[in-house]
Amino acid sequence: MGFISVLAAAVANFIFGAIWYMSLAKPWMAASGVAVGEDGQPENRSDPIPYITSFVAAVLVAGMMRHVFSLSGIDTFGKGLVSGLGIGLFLVTPWIATFNGFEGKPRALTLINGGYATIGCAVMGAVLTLF
Repeated sequence: MGFISVLAAAVANFIFGAIWYMSLAKPWMAASGVAVGEDGQPENRSDPIPYITSFVAAVLVAGMMRHVFSLSGIDTFGKGLVSGLGIGLFLVTPWIATFNGFEGKPRALTLINGGYATIGCAVMGAVLTLF
């Protein structure tokens, strides 16, 4: 059951990420400086590697979150949601802010990517506790 919950959490996060970045595509592209084609879409959008990497990363994060939740007795939807939110907001987003700060990236990129990390971890935490 553990592996299924990890996969379900990763899939839920992946779906959330697609919705998040599709709705914030233009500001994200502007802030990130990603190369854009004449059609206004990222030049690498047909490259499967970023999508595969993203899903594998989501599986790894969900797996570690499941392990931490198990050790900590986090076993309800509410606890999973809040714990995931805390992981995203207080562990992942500060790293993103650090990288972006030293790389001279716009604050908007930190907010977009940090928002995804925060809410995405909350989604994972909620899904993990449903199993």
